[in-house]
This record gives sequence, structure tokens and C-alpha cells, in this order.
Amino acid sequence: MDRDIRTVDDVLRLLDGLFAPDADRWTSEGAGWWDGFYADRDRAVPFFVAKPDEHLVSYLDRGLIAPGRALDLGCGPGRNALHLASLGFAVDAVDLSPAAVAWAEDRAREAGAQIAFHCGDAFGPAGDALDGPYDLIHDSGCFHHLPPHRRVSYLALLDRLLAPGGHLALTCFAAGGMGSELPDAEFYRQARLHGGLAYSPESLRRIFSGLTEVELRRMHDEPPESPYFGEDFLWTALFRRDARA
Repeated sequence: MDRDIRTVDDVLRLLDGLFAPDADRWTSEGAGWWDGFYADRDRAVPFFVAKPDEHLVSYLDRGLIAPGRALDLGCGPGRNALHLASLGFAVDAVDLSPAAVAWAEDRAREAGAQIAFHCGDAFGPAGDALDGPYDLIHDSGCFHHLPPHRRVSYLALLDRLLAPGGHLALTCFAAGGMGSELPDAEFYRQARLHGGLAYSPESLRRIFSGLTEVELRRMHDEPPESPYFGEDFLWTALFRRDARA
């Protein structure tokens, strides 16, 4: 007879276990799925290109963010981490997938970039190795792969690692563009996340209500010849953690 629930972490792990094993894209158990996803580096996947997100470039060009310490959360092959490093950021980058991190490390070596890569679950032991505070936490596609209850973990990570006055730059599936629009409870009934969760502007504002919104818009659709990555089925958002009084 199991009566093991005592802490919030116990509840979160219990809820993780309600999903079918092959639905897992957010814990260390999901690393194998992502390794398969990144195995063929020549596959025609839009975000495999070595281009930074268009909104990230825009934030820097407009002076909305400035070089400092940055964490690239769910860094994948490292395209945004490399861009930040090239502009003088001190960058930590984390991803579940050893294959993704290996690819990102190869790109960093080729570019001569100094980036501290971490392989593992940012909301588990790998997260304990992340040494904030960070002036920028950048997330291009991690958040929308989390089940609803793991937003608690995400907000806790921000609370622990984002510096006062620092920014969260977020990219996630836009409702009506890509991702599942099922109610939160339905994901648990079906034990699946259907490829990722779609969000509305209102839901993002509610979830990140502890931060100040700087900008929230659809990502610009960038043509193939553009030096930047952009797909209009995504939201881009910049939130600021106000400095403590």
C-alpha cells in the first residue's frame, strides 16, 4: 500500500506518471525520444537551421535586453546560444537530449564560442547545476512541451534563477497555429500531450502574471533566405522580472 505523497515534488512526480511513457518529452526519461529526433542533422526541420530567432535579434537591436548572463533553456542544437555568445553574453545552455547537446557543442567549437552546456532535465538534477542569477532566460520551444502541472516547476525555476530586472524571452505554440487546444484536465484523461500545448495571449499573461509584459506577438514568418528563424505559428513574448524594492 503506497502512501508516499508528502511534498509538492511528490505530487508532481505522481502527475508525471499519469502520462503514457511514450508521451514523455519533459523528464530525463524522454531524452531517448529527442535523441531520435535529432539523430539526422540533415533532416528538413525548420529549427535545425543555424539561425537565431528573429524576435531575439529584434530585442537586442532595439535595446530591450543587453548582454549579461544568459540561460538557453531547451537549447537544442544551440543556434540561439551561439548568437547570444557572439554578442558577449556569458551563456549556459541546457537540454534533455545528449544528441542535441553534442550537436550544439560541435557548432560551438566550429564558431570558437565559449558556452557551458548541461545535459539533463532542467527541472531535475541538471537544474541544480545551473548557477543563477541570469539576466536573460531564453526558451524557444521548451515550455509548450511541458504538461500543465510542470508549469509549477517552470515558475519555480524562474523564481530561483532569473535576476531582478532580468528577462524571460519565450517562444511557444500559438492557439490557432499549432499545438493542442484541449483543456488542461483533458491531457490527463487521455494520458497524452498531442505534440505540445497551444497557448493564447490571455493564458500566457495569466501564467506569467508575476512578471511584467514587455512584448507579446506572433513570430514573424521568415523566408528561407533570411538570416533569422521565424514561423508564424508561434508566439514570442518578452517578460521582465521587476527589480525588488
